[in-house]
Amino acid sequence: MSDLPVLTWERLLWAAAVVLVYVLFCTSVALRRALLRRRARQEADALAVGGEAVLVVYASQTGFAEDLAWKTAKTLQMGKVATRVLSIADLTADDLTSTKRVLFVASTTGEGDAPDPAARFVGRVMKAEPDLGGLSYGLLSLGDSSYVQFCAFGRHLDAWLTERGAAPLFDRVEVDDGDEGALRHWQHQLSAVSGVIDAPDWSRPAYDRWRLVERRLLNPGSQGGEAWHVALEPAEGTAAWAAGDIVEIGARHGPDEPADTPAPPHREYSIASVPQDGRIELIVRTMTRPDGRFGVGSGWLTKYADVGGDIELRIRANRAFHAPEPSRPLILIGAGTGLAGLRAHLKARAAAGANRNWLVFGERSAAQDYFHQHEVEAWTAGGVLERVSLAFSRDQAERVYVQHRLAEAADDLRLWISQGAAIYVCGGIEMGKAVGATLTEILGAQAMADLTENGLYRRDVY
Repeated sequence: MSDLPVLTWERLLWAAAVVLVYVLFCTSVALRRALLRRRARQEADALAVGGEAVLVVYASQTGFAEDLAWKTAKTLQMGKVATRVLSIADLTADDLTSTKRVLFVASTTGEGDAPDPAARFVGRVMKAEPDLGGLSYGLLSLGDSSYVQFCAFGRHLDAWLTERGAAPLFDRVEVDDGDEGALRHWQHQLSAVSGVIDAPDWSRPAYDRWRLVERRLLNPGSQGGEAWHVALEPAEGTAAWAAGDIVEIGARHGPDEPADTPAPPHREYSIASVPQDGRIELIVRTMTRPDGRFGVGSGWLTKYADVGGDIELRIRANRAFHAPEPSRPLILIGAGTGLAGLRAHLKARAAAGANRNWLVFGERSAAQDYFHQHEVEAWTAGGVLERVSLAFSRDQAERVYVQHRLAEAADDLRLWISQGAAIYVCGGIEMGKAVGATLTEILGAQAMADLTENGLYRRDVY
């Protein structure tokens, strides 16, 4: 018989009971996650019949990236897109060369290190330098800006993919400490892959109340869709943002939508103004859906919302498109409504006295589609713009686009880059791809990878 007092035995029993409960709890959590993963895999396998799967790869240290990868897969499956979810620990070069589309969710740990499960991939696959010319990819990079090497692994992975010939589906999305706005932007970009434009937001934005104060048609008589200058002011107080930032608009359905239609997800637009203007200005093209109805966001801003009426709006920082230092030359390339993001940068550069700027802009016709022509000409006359290259595709028999203007000015482009210039691109995704391909032909793949890794090649494409 033990000589331990009864009280000690009771404590031991209680401790054993606590440990048992904890073990059972952990086991139940593990089983639940395993069941959820198994169910998701079964759904993906069912969807894989008749279509090639999108590979969703997570590089996770704490599990957050893994959770987001499964949410990403679920969003794609809403659009009947086959998906396969894989840890980066299991990712091989053959996976990348035999797959057409990959979405990466990659975290950074410590002082800019790759997550532990990525060690094998970094040490073997990345050093093997596979040819990824047939791969398109998207990248969600998780980090914490309180660390000096913010999103370092995601940026390194992005540069390596482009260096190996892979083509981005859209620009890298960086998430600072779980920022919900950046995660909504990732979900917004997924619509390009899934084709689903009305998927509910993972988290609903906390909107502020703004007022629509101006709506002006920029291209009357154009062969293209209507493009509108839209201006909004805060209902109360003031607001701050930086050139390159984005607004999330809480759109509402038009009068032709059924009354029981759920509230649409947010819509994103590049800001075309600076805080000194006292208002947010946008360039919005009215989109038309296959059934003839207007697009949810563009229809609300350009057709349905009353001038003087309220607009739900949230400003989202877009650090990936923030300005370089004023002393650095800047090449701004865009087409159509992409002028919005470039206009904000030019306004900021003019205020800072930074005059080494080169604008490359394209649209359909100079007579109808030269958005904000008087401003561009004033900046040129005043020395803010050192150079302007215009590409109006319908003004001659042969179609001319912004990438053609870049090719014509290849020697000058190399000179600007040798002088430390940054390149900023804003506009449609197809334009962005064409511009990227032309820049690579002119500068070389390694130079483009270096510009990307050093933050000197930035894009806001949609």
